[in-house]
Amino acid sequence: NEVNMGAVHGVYLKYVGLSALSLAGYAALSSETMLLEDAALLMARGLRAAGTAAEADAGVGLLSAASSLLHLSTRAVLGYSALLNGGIALAFKLRKGMGLIGKDPQTGQIPLWSYLLYFPFHVPTAIYTHVHTLAGKYKPAKKMVPVASEVQPGWWVGGCYAHELNRDWAGVIDLTVEFPERCFDRCESYLLVPTWDGVPANPAQLEEAAAFAVKARDRGDVIIHCAHGRGRSTTVMCAALVKSGMYSTWEEAFEKGIKPGRPVCKLNTKMRQAL
Repeated sequence: NEVNMGAVHGVYLKYVGLSALSLAGYAALSSETMLLEDAALLMARGLRAAGTAAEADAGVGLLSAASSLLHLSTRAVLGYSALLNGGIALAFKLRKGMGLIGKDPQTGQIPLWSYLLYFPFHVPTAIYTHVHTLAGKYKPAKKMVPVASEVQPGWWVGGCYAHELNRDWAGVIDLTVEFPERCFDRCESYLLVPTWDGVPANPAQLEEAAAFAVKARDRGDVIIHCAHGRGRSTTVMCAALVKSGMYSTWEEAFEKGIKPGRPVCKLNTKMRQAL
């Protein structure tokens, strides 16, 4: 069901899955550590039986230390990934913690400490979005998904790769918490409305973003983008097109003003409720 699943393909489940996979890896490595310890003991016994006890103790000790360090560090990363992505999945459901990633509301940049501290979140998110964007580019012509689409003259909806258009913007509205703003140096005005993927801006944020977009549109083109240019950005564009007076309802803005220009745009239940 398009309304219930929405525009983000079960993003919440993506982080639940990452957490579960990390936890499974952690458990598997715990069992593997026990097997390696048993193997080391068997090796030591074999070497001692061959009359090389000193060499056996030194070699097995070094191997055991290296193996233990590798397994301990890997288990620590997997355990941390399980906790972090599980926590982010919970934040999704609660619609809280959008400032957790540390994105600068003035410039849209993400600090180095965030990448270091939250790498189990940043790395898979970046890989998933990159692959998803590439897949959209190389679909057959009729199904190709551009990095951004001009849904009405001067009004653009897109994803976090919209900078590839190499355009100047009168206004940029950024709905992401998970990606740095790459259009900042090419825009006159910038507004960050931080939301988790699949989670819409609230009514007050929608009103603020719509007013910002209409004012910026008087000076030139405006782009509203999220990660993939499907759900969060579409929600704000609906509000902006109604605010501009082009359409009387968000339903009309969605069906007539946005969908024809970017067919992949969708609105999940929460997005429709916010509008």
